Amino acid sequence: MLLAIDVGNTNMVFGLYEGEYLRGTFRISTNAERTSDELGMQISQYYHFHGIDRSRTRAVIIASVVPPVMYTLINAIRKYLRVQPVIAGRDVDIGIENRYANPREVGADRLVNAVSAVRKYGKPLVIVDIGTATTFDAIDAAGAYQGGAIFPGIKVAMEALFLKASKLPRVDIERPEHAIGKTTVQSMQSGAVRGYVGALSGIISDIRDELGGNARVVATGGMGRMMAEYCSLIDEVDPNLTLEGLRLIYENNRGAFVGRALDGEACLVDVTEESGWDTK
Repeated sequence: MLLAIDVGNTNMVFGLYEGEYLRGTFRISTNAERTSDELGMQISQYYHFHGIDRSRTRAVIIASVVPPVMYTLINAIRKYLRVQPVIAGRDVDIGIENRYANPREVGADRLVNAVSAVRKYGKPLVIVDIGTATTFDAIDAAGAYQGGAIFPGIKVAMEALFLKASKLPRVDIERPEHAIGKTTVQSMQSGAVRGYVGALSGIISDIRDELGGNARVVATGGMGRMMAEYCSLIDEVDPNLTLEGLRLIYENNRGAFVGRALDGEACLVDVTEESGWDTK
């Protein structure tokens, strides 16, 4: 069994795979203050919920954009699952041509998404990951990662508005029926959702034009499905895009996972930022 983990700024998303079949998913908030035992117990509880013996886990692969949580996460996996995890982009090649000016600047999740999306939807592509930040990724007709755009997530934008404008309340993110709000809440919701959809449409259109005009658009992330209801340019919604990309990377690099199971008592490891989370 494979455990795929997507570590994002807000949540860590876990996917349990048996071959190509996704047995179940769960989310845990990303929190650098949590201990490895706390995290390990939470992971174990979800295995129990899905009726899966955690000792069946033979491989773990991680894509992360949050270095401060990696020490805890790696140690939790070693102690509770008895597996040394593999880090996508560090221990194994993600498997896509990266044409960013500085390839190391690209978040691993963005490249993992590209691997999955190209396999499922073809190329060229625009991938929109709508979460804490919204990222736009351009995949050209040859399947190479060209770059993209980064935009504040709608929740981040609304929280900033609440914090900086003393008379404005926190509001739920939903689109009122009418663009002209009749209350402060409706006005904020209309501006937030319609403004965000306008930004999505504008950035997607510009990227598609630069790719030649015929790229399919795939949305993922925590708010991907909601925004796809309002943005007509989005062709597909795939909430498990990153997890599926991690599974494909595992399938393409099986040799790197041989011997990763730990026998006996799993020791704690030292993880340093300078070494890119290398374990000693």
